[in-house]
Amino acid sequence: MSTLDPVAVFRTEAAECLEAIEAGLLDLTHQLDNKDLVDAVFRGLHTLKGSGAMFGFEALAAFTHHCETAFDRVRKGEVAATSELVAAVLAAQDHMRALVDQPDADHGDIGHRLLTQLQAAVGGREAAPAAAPAAVSVPAAARDAAAKKKNSWRIRFSLPANSMANGTNPLGLLDELRDLGECTVRANTSAIPPLDALAPTELHISWDVTLTSEQDRSAIDDVFIFVLDDMELSVEEISGQAAATAAPVEEKAAPASVAVSAAPVPPTTVPEFRPVEAVPAKRDVPAAVSQAKAAENVRVPAERLDELMDRVGELVIAQSRLSQLASASTDIALRSVSEEIERLSGELRDTMMVLRMVPVATLFSRFRRLVHDLARETGKVIELVTEGESTEVDKTVIERLADPLVHLVRNSIDHGLETPADRLASGKSEAGTVTLSARQAGGEVIISIKDDGRGINRERVRAKAESSGLIQPGQPLSDSELLQLIFAPGFSTAAAITNLSGRGVGMDVVKKTVEALRGAIDIVSVPGQGSEVSLRIPLTLAIIDGLLVRVGSGRYVIPLSAVEECLELSLEEDLRSRGRSFISLRDSLVPFLRLRDLFRTGTKPDVHQKVVVISTGTERVGLVVDQIIGDHQTVIKSMSKLHNNVATFSGATILGDGSVALILDVGHLVAAGQQQEAQLRVAG
Repeated sequence: MSTLDPVAVFRTEAAECLEAIEAGLLDLTHQLDNKDLVDAVFRGLHTLKGSGAMFGFEALAAFTHHCETAFDRVRKGEVAATSELVAAVLAAQDHMRALVDQPDADHGDIGHRLLTQLQAAVGGREAAPAAAPAAVSVPAAARDAAAKKKNSWRIRFSLPANSMANGTNPLGLLDELRDLGECTVRANTSAIPPLDALAPTELHISWDVTLTSEQDRSAIDDVFIFVLDDMELSVEEISGQAAATAAPVEEKAAPASVAVSAAPVPPTTVPEFRPVEAVPAKRDVPAAVSQAKAAENVRVPAERLDELMDRVGELVIAQSRLSQLASASTDIALRSVSEEIERLSGELRDTMMVLRMVPVATLFSRFRRLVHDLARETGKVIELVTEGESTEVDKTVIERLADPLVHLVRNSIDHGLETPADRLASGKSEAGTVTLSARQAGGEVIISIKDDGRGINRERVRAKAESSGLIQPGQPLSDSELLQLIFAPGFSTAAAITNLSGRGVGMDVVKKTVEALRGAIDIVSVPGQGSEVSLRIPLTLAIIDGLLVRVGSGRYVIPLSAVEECLELSLEEDLRSRGRSFISLRDSLVPFLRLRDLFRTGTKPDVHQKVVVISTGTERVGLVVDQIIGDHQTVIKSMSKLHNNVATFSGATILGDGSVALILDVGHLVAAGQQQEAQLRVAG
C-alpha cells in the first residue's frame, strides 16, 4: 500500500488554491467594489499562508502574509480596491507558485520588488471614510471615545452534522469569540436525537452567543472565515439597553455552557432555552446529504488512470481474440461466454473513457490571465468570451492543446485586434473581442479561436510567401491554401519583432501538434471583420469504435464516428464511374476514392464492392472497399517514427489473431476526396 507524500498533497492543494485566487482577482478587475470577491481572495490568501506554514513552506507563508494584509485592509475599508492592486497581487501570485514549486531555490530580489510594487499600490490609496465631512467638527477626545465604544452583538450559529468528523472544533470557535471580549454562551440541545439514534461523530448542538467587544463586525466574521460556506450564521447588533436586559438571562444560562464541554446538559436547562430561529430542527438532513456528496469525490493521480487505460486496452485486444476464436467454434457455451465478455469489456471501456474526459473549462480558464496581461502590455481593450466550456475531451488532448492555443490567442491579440483608436476610427467598439468556443461534432471536438479584428491581409501573406520562396510568383492558390501558408516554419507578416510575435515561430508548432493529435486546422478570415481558427481534434486518443474493412488482402479500420452510411457498388456502376469517381447520394454528388488504387494493392476488385461514406463537418467522401467485416473495438497504437510522414494513416491496432490493421486518417482522406472533386470540376 502506497503512502501519499504530504508535501505532494500540499502542492496539489496549493495549486488549486492559487487558481481560485487568480480567478477571484480576474473577476475583481471588472467589479472592484464587489465585497464578496474581496472576501474570497482574502480567504484564499489566508488559507495558502496557513497551509504553507503548516507544511514548512516558511518563505511562502511570509510572502503571502503581505498580500493577505493588503486585502485585509481592503476588507476593512482602509484602502480601496484598484486595478493596480489587483495587478500587483497577480504578479505576486506568480512568485507564490515559484515558492511552492521550488521553496529552496534562490529567487533573488523578486520578492522584494513585488512587495515594493504592492506597497505602492496600497500605500497611496487610502479609502476616505463615508462620514469624513461630519468628522471634521468632532473633537479629538470625542473621536477617541467613539473608537473605544463597546458594541454588543448577538451571534447564533450552527455547524453541519459532519463538521467534527471533518476536523472543525466548535469549542475552538467559542474560544475565539471569548478572545474578542466579554462573552456569554448558551447551547441549544433541542435537535439532539434519542440515544438509540445518536451517532457519536455527528454534531447536533447550536449556540446563541452574546458578545460585548470593541471589535467591529469583520472581527466576528473572521472567526468563522473557514466554515462560512457550510454553516448557518446570524449576527445582529443589539442596543445597550437590550444587552443589559439580556445579560442576567445569559448569566443564569452560563453554567449550561460549562456543562456542554464537561458533562451532559441537565434536562432542566432545556425548557429554559428559547429556540434560535436561524437553526431549524431538521438541519441534520442536508448536512448528511452534504457529507455524502463530499465522500463521492476521490483524488486519483493521473498516472494511475493512464495505467488503468493500458490494462483496459490489453483486455479489449484479448476480448477480440476470444471473439474470433468463438466465431470459429461450434461450442454454444463458448460463444455465450464470449458475448458476455464482449459486453462487459465494452462497458468497462466506456466507463474508463468517461474517467479520462475533462471539460475544456479547465483549459479555457488559463487564458483569462493571459488576456488580462496582454491587454495591459499592448494597451488594447480586450474582452474574452468563452463558449461550450462543458464540452469534454480526453485529458491527454487537453494537456497537448495548451501551448498551441496560447500561440493562437497571442496572435489574435497582436495581429488581429486593432488599437482602441483604430477600432473607433473604423466604426467598431473600443473593446475587441476574442472568443474561445468548443463543441462536439461526431467523434471530434472543434475548438475555435475567433476575433473581431482586422482579418488576415492576403496580399501581405502572398508577398511574404513569394519572397520566402514558399510559392512561385503568381502561382494560383485557393483561398484556403493561401491562408494555410501562415503555418509554414519561419513565416511571419509582422513588420517588427515584439514580445508577442514577429519571429515566425509558433504557428508551425501549432500545426505539428494538432496533426500529431490526428487533428486538422481550418481558417476563415473576412477583411475588416476578423478571423476564426478552428482546431478539429479527436475526442480520445486511446480506444475507439471502428469499422473493420478489407482492401485487397489487407485489413483497415475506419473510425466509426466518422461513418455515415455504407452502400454497395456493383461492377457495372464501378465501370460507369471510371474517370469521374462520383456517386449520386440523395440528389447530391459525393466524390469517392478507390482505396485499392490508393494503396496499390495490385489485386482485382471484388464483384460486390462497398462504398463507406465518411464525413468531417459538412464535407463528405466515399471510400471504396472490397469487404466490410464488421465493427471492432480499436485500441489505438502510435505509428513508428519511420511512418510519421504517412498522412493516410493515423495509427494502428492489433486484431484478435495478432495481425496489425492500420487506422485510416479520415480528415486526410476527406481532404483528398475534395481535392479530387475540385480538379474534376476544373477539368470538366
